[in-house]
Amino acid sequence: MEISRRIRITFLIGILITLLFGILMWIRFPPGEVLEDKLYDYRFKIRGAIKPSEHIVIAAIDEKSIGRFGRWPWSRDKIAQLVKRLAEGGAELIVLDIILSEHEKHDLMLGHGIQEAGNVLLPVAFEFDRKPGGPDNRHLLDSAFQSIHDPDRFQQYAPISMKRPLSPVPNLIREAMGLGHINMFPDGDGTLRWEAMALEFDGYFFPSIDLLTASIYLGVPREKMILKATAGIQLGEKRYIPTDRFGRSLIHYYGPNHTFPHLSIADILEGTIKPDFFLGKIVLVGATAVGIYDLRVTPFSAAMPGIEKHANVISSLLDNRIMRKATFHTDLILLILSGILFTLSAIWVKALGTSVITGLFLALISCTGYLLFALQNLWVNMAYPLNNVLLIYISMTGYNYVIEERYARKIRSMFSNYATERVVNALIKNPGMTKLGGERREITVLFSDIRGFTTFSEKHTPEEVVAMLNEYLGEMTDIIFRWDGTLDKFVGDEIVAFWGAPISQENHAELAVKCALNMVKRLKELQLKWESEGKIPLDSGIGINTGEALVGNIGAEGKKMDYTVIGDHVNLGARVEGLTRKYDARILITEFTLAKIREALSNESIYKLKIEGLEKVIVKGKEKPVAVYKLEEGPESVLLECKEDVITTLTEK
Repeated sequence: MEISRRIRITFLIGILITLLFGILMWIRFPPGEVLEDKLYDYRFKIRGAIKPSEHIVIAAIDEKSIGRFGRWPWSRDKIAQLVKRLAEGGAELIVLDIILSEHEKHDLMLGHGIQEAGNVLLPVAFEFDRKPGGPDNRHLLDSAFQSIHDPDRFQQYAPISMKRPLSPVPNLIREAMGLGHINMFPDGDGTLRWEAMALEFDGYFFPSIDLLTASIYLGVPREKMILKATAGIQLGEKRYIPTDRFGRSLIHYYGPNHTFPHLSIADILEGTIKPDFFLGKIVLVGATAVGIYDLRVTPFSAAMPGIEKHANVISSLLDNRIMRKATFHTDLILLILSGILFTLSAIWVKALGTSVITGLFLALISCTGYLLFALQNLWVNMAYPLNNVLLIYISMTGYNYVIEERYARKIRSMFSNYATERVVNALIKNPGMTKLGGERREITVLFSDIRGFTTFSEKHTPEEVVAMLNEYLGEMTDIIFRWDGTLDKFVGDEIVAFWGAPISQENHAELAVKCALNMVKRLKELQLKWESEGKIPLDSGIGINTGEALVGNIGAEGKKMDYTVIGDHVNLGARVEGLTRKYDARILITEFTLAKIREALSNESIYKLKIEGLEKVIVKGKEKPVAVYKLEEGPESVLLECKEDVITTLTEK
């Protein structure tokens, strides 16, 4: 009953904690979201760098270039020279990550260079914290999405809306192949994990420069780049880019800084790089020098140049390595499934096993999350399932500790007066050894009674009687505990003890016999002591029997209960003890006890004993005769069997 209740409660604990984490996941509990973001970043670090697209190179405005051409920004004639050199080298696309929003004297030269190249993409940066207005923005409309599906969904989930564009000067826009935005939106911890594939401005939606670059390189017509409101972007027939409801897509990072080839613009302009190196490639032109401050925090790096972020996004679109975020329902199913399975597994194992199960589940969840990330480009939530398992484990452990402590106190209070500390501790560690409600077991029972105690009491003062009795009972109890016996009770001057319960003892009969011999030996020592003190020594007889009995708590529920033994074999043990006076023996055992120690007698592991069969007796209340044997230590082992044809019927108790 107690175990069944514990199972129900621990299962309920697991379910309630799992539901709690489901609610926290639903409300996007901030600490849980932060932890999950960090676990997502760590998945990149475990995976390490992978090979990026071979079609992307970075023309870097690096420290070497700044040292050669002076501080940034440079005159636009340098940009025009760079565009010309890249076009002559056969670059498929030239993408400038440079804001050219103010007029400059070399704009016509740069515009002419862009026109001749015919493959230059320019950036636009939108602002959302300024009032709308400014110059005429009609020149941007050619760069907006031409196809939008289910635009009404934006009424339910508002897109990321911008207030004002920071765009290149008009003559550069007219010559460019297209415009794409370069806005970046880091998460709350400053890490850049998402690419805004589409931004809304003035009722139109504009693609990121990375999306635009990939679509042009893949040969996808502008009308085939379809924005599916709050869901994703269809890029031609073969590629679909899922987004969140804000039009953001996860950035698939290929590795840390310099995962993509970096070429110094100084080397490009001075001709140290072969022109055909750029043939058929996408060349991204942007800053990598620390002093220009175009650095981003990414899962791989605390300072990745923004141009390298563009390279990662474009490469993932070309390779169709699209990172996807699992839906809330998928994450919830993983959470509930792992929580229930862990709870059921933890219920049926012990404390050490629960620790192992917990470790296995944590490893399983972690491995599942990582493999889905590395092999399927799927981001499943691991923070909530992992913490769910940990909290269930801690709660179950705490609850079981409280229950076990309460059970230990119950065991200790029940058995501390009956058995040794070692036995009590064994019961606490292994509660299954005993059934507190009662069970049938084979035991060996020992009865010891003082002979002539009534006459002794009449000749001594109560104080003297109590003093000697306490001394005697204390010494005998110590011996019983020494031999791992369970003290049943004191009935006046009588001692009742048994072996085989509450913990199982295969050699219970042997232990009882050794205890009896020890009691006799100690009593002889006490007799000498009492005689030296001028006291009349006490004497006793011991009866031992082995057999099945009912063991457990017996008494009035909630009022008075004792852990004791009852049954015919217990009564027989009491009767045998009474026969010690008749046969003038200190220790008598029955044939049932003898049967249990015969093997020990043969190898003398139970000392050298003289066992003399007396006769078969039919004690009061019984019908079948029982052989009774006198037992004492001797110089050698001797066993004399009872005569089969001699049976004595006894009428006294």
